[in-house]
Amino acid sequence: MKKYLLFLTFSFLAFALHASIRLPNILGSNMVLQQKSTTKLWGWGSPGEKVKITTSWDNKTIEALTDGNARWLISISTPQAGGPYNIVLEGENKITLENIFIGEVWVCSGQSNMEWSYNNGLANVKDEFSQLSKLNIKLFKVAKTTSTTPQDNTEGSWVACDSNTLKSFSAVGYYFGKELNKDLNVPIGLISSNWGGTPAEVWTPENLVEGNAVLKEAAAKKTPAPWWPVASGYAYNAMIAPLVNYNIAGAIWYQGESNTGTASSYTELMNTMIGAWRKAWDNNFPFYYVQIAPYKYDTYNIAALLREAQTKNLATEKTGMVVVSDLVTDTLNIHPTNKKDVGLRLANLALAETYGLKKTRIIVRFLNLLMPVGTTLLLILIMQKLD
Repeated sequence: MKKYLLFLTFSFLAFALHASIRLPNILGSNMVLQQKSTTKLWGWGSPGEKVKITTSWDNKTIEALTDGNARWLISISTPQAGGPYNIVLEGENKITLENIFIGEVWVCSGQSNMEWSYNNGLANVKDEFSQLSKLNIKLFKVAKTTSTTPQDNTEGSWVACDSNTLKSFSAVGYYFGKELNKDLNVPIGLISSNWGGTPAEVWTPENLVEGNAVLKEAAAKKTPAPWWPVASGYAYNAMIAPLVNYNIAGAIWYQGESNTGTASSYTELMNTMIGAWRKAWDNNFPFYYVQIAPYKYDTYNIAALLREAQTKNLATEKTGMVVVSDLVTDTLNIHPTNKKDVGLRLANLALAETYGLKKTRIIVRFLNLLMPVGTTLLLILIMQKLD
């Protein structure tokens, strides 16, 4: 009899756990949802389970029904920037998401120059610690992982940007977000999904690389490494695919050093990757990237060829590139330490092109003093700058 009761107890607990609605990690307290848009909430539950969702910004309740694959998904409308708000989800169990803000959400991706943080030796980030309480920035750091197939969840959680959480977060991403927060005066959500050393192939769906003769040939030249993946699609499957239901404003990208050996195919590779991301998100979002900085490679001119390839990507709609060659003082360091100005340039690009902030023109005149008196060499350099 005791064994029978014990069996019933465990059966009940197993059923209760199975019936509980669950959420992916990207949906959680402290998150930022894209403002004035239709965004998705999704998760898992018992097949046929009804999920009631109440959002505090409008006090509306909507319902979703878990399908035969134990999944549910629903679209909600978000207001203009603001918060904090709550979202209550009720099924067989109840989940309350707290301290939710509505604002602008950006993905920060690439390899080590996007990944580099205070913990990687960028001591100047410490200067930011005292002012973080004045900002409204939330961070989600995707854990490094790979998969042979697209995944629907990833490790990580939304946290407030403070002196502890910032230490391991992308410095370029932070400086980018700080400038947006300051100039737009809205909450900013930053999703850091990057991995030092990775070639762009690993961030591109495998079928798109393997189905393209040029890209397949270039990918085959990648040498396996003990510190990062090189197989096409592996990072995309585990570190991008789980995010694509989460609505974003755009993406910033800093990568290319690991593709210098195959620069001739890089333009096509990046166009393929950008197109795949936009299709997966069902969102033709802006994609702004950093041209790789000068570095003294063993093979002559390969970095210059990669930078040329990156310039050609500007022909793709809603892309933009920032140049950082003038920010580098040490061409023997593949990780230039000035990440602040990189982030600021990306932010200025987004503020102008995505958010339409009014621009002014500065005219700079350079005089060639070596020319005869009365003769002036006038060079007019038009620069875009925010008011």
